[in-house]
Amino acid sequence: MDTTDHIKFLGTAGARFVVLKQLRSSAGTFISINGQRLILDPGPGTLVRCAASRPKIEGKDIDAIILSHNHIDHSTDVNVMIELMTDGGFTKRGTLFATQEALEGDDPVILRYVRQFVERIEILKPDTEYSLGQLRFRTHGKHQHTTETYGFTFSSQEGPVSFIVDTTFFPELCEWYAGSEFIVLNMVRMKPHPSSRVMHLCYEDARTLISNIRPRLAIITHFGMTVIKAKPWEAAKKLSDETGLEVIAASDGKTVELKKRDTDDRQTDIFG
Repeated sequence: MDTTDHIKFLGTAGARFVVLKQLRSSAGTFISINGQRLILDPGPGTLVRCAASRPKIEGKDIDAIILSHNHIDHSTDVNVMIELMTDGGFTKRGTLFATQEALEGDDPVILRYVRQFVERIEILKPDTEYSLGQLRFRTHGKHQHTTETYGFTFSSQEGPVSFIVDTTFFPELCEWYAGSEFIVLNMVRMKPHPSSRVMHLCYEDARTLISNIRPRLAIITHFGMTVIKAKPWEAAKKLSDETGLEVIAASDGKTVELKKRDTDDRQTDIFG
């Protein structure tokens, strides 16, 4: 596997119709940082996409699985990915990071019999630091979503790398993810949904976050139907033009290498 810090988008689908029609793959995201390799939010099709990836992503290539929340488009393949990571349960290895709701809530999504296969299970909590080998990352406060949900900031030699997963917009997000050199945003919609029960970021929310955080690179992903129709790459270009910052759209199978700035004046210790 490539040892350069990078993010590989196995899938970029968000919202139920894009997922159900498989207009975009709904597989998770492969993250390689500081020598550790993780799968974030293994939605439907993650196992298949790992097998089809070039180079192929084998179980031995996965050190941990992170589940930001227990919704179907983020968690459907979590159990089979645990089996892949542990050689079908014959090799006790790897770490699972998951919310309390995903493990013990009213609708737990992680089967009890596969939990014994992993070496370690860590329950995600607000404002908490976690480690995996030489890699450190942290959660922030709970996102405003319909189930317990956390975003993440990873400490990389290239600078902080943040994943702002499903949430509605609220001002604290700008503070929590400040200092990030790279941000990955789940931009599900072009415009806000009229129902307050649909709690996802839209285009204006993404622009506000990017303008305030001012990352080295922003990547939009997790697209719903309105973004697909608007063409994500065109939305990304418009965000770049409006913010004066580099914004790109993820696509299925796309790999983004994490590269340093020419100067290190933005380097931030996310752990204080």
